Amino acid sequence: MVRHLFAVTLCVLGLALPAGADCVGQDLISTMAAPDRADLLARSHAVPFAQGNFWRATKGAQDITLIGTYHMDDPRHAETLARLVPAFDRAKTVLVEAGPEEMSALKTRLGRDPGLMVITDGPTLPEQLSPEVWEQLSTAMAARGVPGFMAAKMQPWYLSMILSIPPCALQAMGEDRGLDAMVMEEAAARDLPVKALEPYDTIFGIFDALSLEDQLAMVTASLALEDQSEDLSVTMSEAYFAEEPRLIWDFSRDQALTVPGSSPEQVAHEFAVMEEAMMVRRNRAWIPVLTAAAKEGPVLAAFGALHLSGQDGVLALLRAEGFTLERLAFR
Repeated sequence: MVRHLFAVTLCVLGLALPAGADCVGQDLISTMAAPDRADLLARSHAVPFAQGNFWRATKGAQDITLIGTYHMDDPRHAETLARLVPAFDRAKTVLVEAGPEEMSALKTRLGRDPGLMVITDGPTLPEQLSPEVWEQLSTAMAARGVPGFMAAKMQPWYLSMILSIPPCALQAMGEDRGLDAMVMEEAAARDLPVKALEPYDTIFGIFDALSLEDQLAMVTASLALEDQSEDLSVTMSEAYFAEEPRLIWDFSRDQALTVPGSSPEQVAHEFAVMEEAMMVRRNRAWIPVLTAAAKEGPVLAAFGALHLSGQDGVLALLRAEGFTLERLAFR
């Protein structure tokens, strides 16, 4: 169980999305009525760089290959890794969200400061949630191998991240074969330096900035979709491999509107808060790291695919810095 919890934390550092290699479900986007699916696609494609997982950015001698990753295990990653061989051959540096040094620092910090993820004083979750919601949460966490007495003392943001991973995928997380891990393994085999795009404790700062109300809302929203967890995991993986990373975000927002008691205003607020905290701020902070590394030689950068798209996505920000962008063949 401890192995699973630590694996979840590492996955969270990479903005984990529901994963699906060991899950059996259906792709909910493919089963949508044609007009509804067309509307979803139109809204998704309205933002810059909504499609595409594999890009090259150049500016003079600066050369950055960018691969949007899927942080969980899937046999299709082998084909993607093969596509990256020319980029590995050119690269002087590999940049990832959390490298080996960050993993080690994280493990040390968690051992020293359990309050990062565990409630060490004040009311526990059964005291903060209604009895009905707490019962739902206890059941959902038990399905993930976490007993109620442990779940009761977990920080709400951390619980919401665990709930985002269905039980079928969580069982395999000890064998971390997400694309990020595969990229780091390949870099190590080639003796290429692996550096982080951000400090190891970035994720803790993000959630510290969220109000308790927002964190508890994340938990209840996750629970409302618990009975669809396997379908959602398959839906997300299929969107990724179809090179529709932005579709994941817009579909999730539509799903949030189906939660009983939600309103368009509430969902818009929650998604705006999360996009600013989890993507926009981080994207902006990554650009100086990417460009500084590129001045020293070609770079291969691997990070969650959701960071690529949008007005404040990594690709749009690089374009604003004068880089020319080229979409590369992903499959």
